[in-house]
Amino acid sequence: MTKLPDGRFVDDAPYDPQASIQMLERQDLDAPNWVLIWRKFKQHKLGLVSAIFLLFSYLMLPFAGFIAPYTPNDRQSEHLYAPPQGIKLWHEGEFIGPFVYPTTAEADLITFQWKFVPDETRPLPLKFFCEGGEYKLAGLIPSNRHLFCAPEGATLFLWGSDRLGRDVFSRILYGAQLSLTVGLIGISVSFFLGIGFGSIAGYFGGKIDWVINRLIEILRSLPELPLWLALSAAVPSNWGPVSVFFIISIILGILDWPGLARSVRAKFLSLREEEYVRAAEMMGASSGRVIRKHLLPNFMSHLIASATLSIPAMILGETALSFLGLGLRAPAVSWGVMLNDAQNLANIEIYPWTAIPMLPIVVVVLAFNFMGDGLRDSLDPYTA
Repeated sequence: MTKLPDGRFVDDAPYDPQASIQMLERQDLDAPNWVLIWRKFKQHKLGLVSAIFLLFSYLMLPFAGFIAPYTPNDRQSEHLYAPPQGIKLWHEGEFIGPFVYPTTAEADLITFQWKFVPDETRPLPLKFFCEGGEYKLAGLIPSNRHLFCAPEGATLFLWGSDRLGRDVFSRILYGAQLSLTVGLIGISVSFFLGIGFGSIAGYFGGKIDWVINRLIEILRSLPELPLWLALSAAVPSNWGPVSVFFIISIILGILDWPGLARSVRAKFLSLREEEYVRAAEMMGASSGRVIRKHLLPNFMSHLIASATLSIPAMILGETALSFLGLGLRAPAVSWGVMLNDAQNLANIEIYPWTAIPMLPIVVVVLAFNFMGDGLRDSLDPYTA
């Protein structure tokens, strides 16, 4: 060893590449499991980008009212089916900041439709951190402050307006609060039932296993869509939007648990014969402790990947029910409710922006699937 002037020591031995490789491999083996998972997950670019996008989407939900320029049911009666408006920065070669042109509705006597003609001589700057319609921040704190608003004498329809003159962009932001949350509630119910029944059936076996298996087979034999329709139609029509939302979430969770229960049961049947499980039982550990401390942790990677792949199915289920008019209903706002308003194909052909609510559904479902693929690959970090 040689001592340097700054007090550090340097090894005089010649550099050995093989030893360095072995040291790095040893460090990988000694690293915590979450570190190995994160290293592998970062290599899955689509999964990483999707995870960042979904994290941003869920963090945005409490602030949807602040970001949206309008409340979901604000109506502009003179701007029905108004086309999307662009935010501009330059007017006649001069930079004046974000602004819009005021538009005027004029009747087209040839097509019998309203045309919205912008007045390009009057650039009106947008207002920021302005007062507008009232909403509740995070569903709790009343507020009327918005990130940006339309200037006086103009409208701000980034993605156009619908048949009642409501801003599509604002309604999509508000609809995300219900459409994205329904998946989390549904998957919570599904995992509670699936893990509970599956672990009991797989660990105890016998008659309990037989009864749970028959229940699973009965539920899986029922046609899914008619069962959704029947259960949704049983919800009283006089219930409020919040009550219907929770009932729909619970229905989706109840119908989704049999597949997870079968996976948990199959895994438990193999794990319960392992030596460490027998050792825990011989030391007096209760059945509940064996399941919680010894069996479930060995199955957690599959559960996490399964959850990320099941949430989009919940979102699509709510969307389908609301689209058919059997899920959430107005005045509740979700992506499925918005698609229900736009199911007239003739209107979509004339006003294509009314179909924009399909885009966030497609993007979110794809993001969950990409993230699920990345997690499924990275949760076994020792594979190549």
